[in-house]
Amino acid sequence: MIQSLDGMSILVTGATGSFGRSFVRTLTRQHAPARIAVFSRDEAKQYEMQQDPELRDDRRIRYFIGDVRDAERLELAMREVDLVVHAAALKQVPTAEYNPFECIHTNVFGAENVVRAAIRNRVQRVLALSTDKAANPINLYGASKLASDKIFIAANNLSGRVGTRFSVVRYGNVIGSRGSVIPFFRQLIARGTDHLPITDPRMTRFWLTLQQGVDFVVRCVREMQGGEIFVPKIPSMKVIDVARAIAPSLPLKTIGIRPGEKLHEVMITEDDSRYTYDMGDRFVIEPAFALWSRDRVAPASAKLVAPEFCYSSETNDQWLTNQQLLSILDTGS
Repeated sequence: MIQSLDGMSILVTGATGSFGRSFVRTLTRQHAPARIAVFSRDEAKQYEMQQDPELRDDRRIRYFIGDVRDAERLELAMREVDLVVHAAALKQVPTAEYNPFECIHTNVFGAENVVRAAIRNRVQRVLALSTDKAANPINLYGASKLASDKIFIAANNLSGRVGTRFSVVRYGNVIGSRGSVIPFFRQLIARGTDHLPITDPRMTRFWLTLQQGVDFVVRCVREMQGGEIFVPKIPSMKVIDVARAIAPSLPLKTIGIRPGEKLHEVMITEDDSRYTYDMGDRFVIEPAFALWSRDRVAPASAKLVAPEFCYSSETNDQWLTNQQLLSILDTGS
């Protein structure tokens, strides 16, 4: 366990995405890293990020054009890096279904490249971002992220005396993030739509704010021992209620579940329950192949969840109200 991110050299893959930009801002506001390496393949997004008034004069930030598919470039970018936060991924479900080779190359082979580069550069810690779709996946995106999670957990057995530690954070839909349903609904409203499309009135999802996701990652970086999958306790909400909260006067039209979608999402499966501990405000899924003694990580208050426990957006005991969602959208947090 580390006490602080101060003085660390940190590399973020996919750093020009919604999470990456917010994570870098949080590092500059609340911590004192020695260096922040922004690693992404999009020149235009890097330029936009460099123009951010909060970031443009910060000389600790370095911008690297690169792709996680390119092992050599990734290895060069990780020189003298202490911590890697791996956020790069091909994330859109329909895109992954239509472009399976690209999805596998980015999400699976890219994960392997991150692991190899981190070990070769003696990086101290690597924390990879995952998704609820990786639990019992039914689409290629989820399956590729499950494979990625397995790669990062198993990497703890590969680092040997180098000692690089690898862990994973898994969470649900980020409110207002690029490509999510809320910006989609707002775009339709701005165009003057006469209705909002709903896949299924029963559909539920886990929700958290972008800042909650960033803060959770920072906390997990400090607490990780290697091999864990960290899962935050976050509320659920029906997608139909999201639509009603955003546009209460617009009629809704059911269009059916799209290929690759689930009716409800799961973050901890029944099979994972055998290795899952309730830590109060979060869950920790320990590796099936023991990498360390549990006493090093979990406090005495941590309890193994009940047999056949399943953390599902449908049966969650926390629910987001319409008013709470609107408050989050108004304040941005």
